[in-house]
Amino acid sequence: MKDLKHIYDLETLLQETYNSLARQARDRGEIAIGSTCSLIPEPLLNLPGCFSVRLRAPRTGSIEMGTYYMTSIMCEACRAILERAIEGGYQFLDCMLTPDSCAQMNRCVENIEHLNLNGRKGFFVTYADVPMKSDETALKHYVRQMRQYVLEPLEKRFSIDTSEQALRRAVALHNRISGLLMEIGDFRREKNPRITGYEFAVLCLATYCCPKEPLIPILEETLAELQNRQPDQRPGYRAKVVLAGSEIDDPQLIRMIEEAGALVVADRFCLGSFPGREEICLREEEDALTGICRHYMEGGQCPRFMNTEKIRERHAYMNRLAQRFHADGIIYQQIKFCDYWGYERAYASQVMREEYGYPVLSIDRPYAVGNAGQLRTRVQAFVESMEIKKLKKQ
Repeated sequence: MKDLKHIYDLETLLQETYNSLARQARDRGEIAIGSTCSLIPEPLLNLPGCFSVRLRAPRTGSIEMGTYYMTSIMCEACRAILERAIEGGYQFLDCMLTPDSCAQMNRCVENIEHLNLNGRKGFFVTYADVPMKSDETALKHYVRQMRQYVLEPLEKRFSIDTSEQALRRAVALHNRISGLLMEIGDFRREKNPRITGYEFAVLCLATYCCPKEPLIPILEETLAELQNRQPDQRPGYRAKVVLAGSEIDDPQLIRMIEEAGALVVADRFCLGSFPGREEICLREEEDALTGICRHYMEGGQCPRFMNTEKIRERHAYMNRLAQRFHADGIIYQQIKFCDYWGYERAYASQVMREEYGYPVLSIDRPYAVGNAGQLRTRVQAFVESMEIKKLKKQ
């Protein structure tokens, strides 16, 4: 297929945390907020006058210093982010607003704070407690935490407008980006999709790592381009898969999976579009902050939600995605030493295989994939096993 017009520019943007769009926003006087987890709702970090940047460490090499401060049995993503902070990669941030969700990421951010790795005057970090189950009591607590550790600091420190009107504008911006991405992603449902999982991952990841408004015309042009794009007559894949698990902040992992023969048609992982790019529907009788928190709590699919109803909901959610996108199998992946996805990957892989009947590949992986030959071999073997099962059914 012909390359998408903006794909190279977006790939270039993703090579740096402090990319050109972030630099332009800083030049306009906007506040740069470091984000580590989707449990701090994105609209709260993208109010008028500020923008969020998801912390990541593109082009990671050695993580020796991160390992020194966090030990070798901690999540590699957290160690890589700390390493990048030690290198001075997050000096442009005005603050980090983080949830008390993952103990390992908390330790990473605490090191950034206590080692004074950001020299910007007035830089600060907050830690908000977020729910581990979904009910009305948890929602009330969630709303209080977001007001105390997100909205109030932004208003007091930077005079950011946190009014009801400003919150609804931020939700409208989120929904505009999300709506465009979902329309683009729906092309993956076609029998012979006109967009690859890698291309979609580049588009989606950019919306987490860059100021939102400059991306709208890019997404609009890409959507129009795809409507007239013709897929290759002979598909370049041998099976379709849903990819789920811990955060993937480097689309090269998806490229490697697709080169091994498995087209990624749905992305149920941190920094993917499900559920991170589903639109937020606010209720008329409810204030915007409560509505935003309700959306992230009730619609959240993170394994941090540990009540039985949420666990079963995650399995049913995966089944709906696989059916909607006509997937032949599911790949569960986790970054090495990730606590939450460690147990979720093991349990969900068994459930989706035994109770729902899907072929499932379960892998743990390094943070920086590069040319991981062993992973490529495992994906190739998984694709071949799905082809054999198809032949047997026929």
